[in-house]
Amino acid sequence: MPDIDKGRGPVSGPTVRRWWPAGRTLVRALRSRKVLSAATVAFAVMCGACTPASGGALSEDIHGAGQHGSAIVVGSFDFPESVLLANIYGGGLAAHGFPVRILRGLGTRELVDPALMSGLIQVVPEYAGSALQFISLGRLPPTSGIDSANRALTKLAAGQGLVAGRPAAAQDANAIVVTAATAARYDLRSIADLARVAPRLVFGGPPECPRRSYCLPGLRRTYGLHFKSFVPLDAGGPLTLQALEAGNIGVALLFTTDPAIPARHLVVLADDRGLQPAENITPLVRRDAVARHGPGLMAVLNTVSARLGTSSLRALNARVEIHGQNPRQVAENWLRAQGLVPGGRAYR
Repeated sequence: MPDIDKGRGPVSGPTVRRWWPAGRTLVRALRSRKVLSAATVAFAVMCGACTPASGGALSEDIHGAGQHGSAIVVGSFDFPESVLLANIYGGGLAAHGFPVRILRGLGTRELVDPALMSGLIQVVPEYAGSALQFISLGRLPPTSGIDSANRALTKLAAGQGLVAGRPAAAQDANAIVVTAATAARYDLRSIADLARVAPRLVFGGPPECPRRSYCLPGLRRTYGLHFKSFVPLDAGGPLTLQALEAGNIGVALLFTTDPAIPARHLVVLADDRGLQPAENITPLVRRDAVARHGPGLMAVLNTVSARLGTSSLRALNARVEIHGQNPRQVAENWLRAQGLVPGGRAYR
């Protein structure tokens, strides 16, 4: 994965992303949070319906209310895009008659993925590269190729009692971004184009960027980029955006599904040498849930993935994060527009 958790902070809070610990630090973090993970998510599964909507995990019965014992529990991380994806994939299942509960905003990957592997939840819309590194405890390096990343994740997930669904075209990966004015001034289309002008430009991103292999070290190694200086800001958040638009930095690290990119007419430079890992949205599903509910479960999830592209997800994120729309309603509208709600069937 690109050294980062796909986290934008609390569901109800500002957009902030947190970078992953690496190597043995990651292993220690996993071990130290194992008991907390089980306790936290088990409590959410049992008591989600009584959790207030103002914060924390929220359980939503979309279909088959009252059948919690047999319901497919779809979990999400604690940032808006993940909540939206849980509603999209969970809503698709509900529209086809599966009993579904959505637990939104459960927490970070250290909480959610172990809960999936232990069977406390049954479905998580994941990010391929991030999931690959997490489940392998950092032993398997992610790859920029969608097919190879999916093959590796499928094999690794199987060893944890999981089935990896079809990866969506949509992915939320690191993006090297400039303003439209900077792109026009220096004729920038790809990251490689920065080589001739990088010494004149300031790079801005997360404080950990100088130590992360897919940030400054990777840009130097893969593209030969040596920037004028580096300014530590936040991980794809408001500080980075403000600095970029104000001209305090010339190049920034953002994320491909950030709705601010089209809203502010920013330019994503093509990663023409494949530095960044594939982070395609990939549903991970408990194998025992597939056995219990039948192959139609995976068929629905794969159909949803087949319709979801990066530009579509970015537009859906904008409705939630910029315009403040309810993620469940945004998901339902998208599913209907894609013809993924069978005719005559109620969504709920």
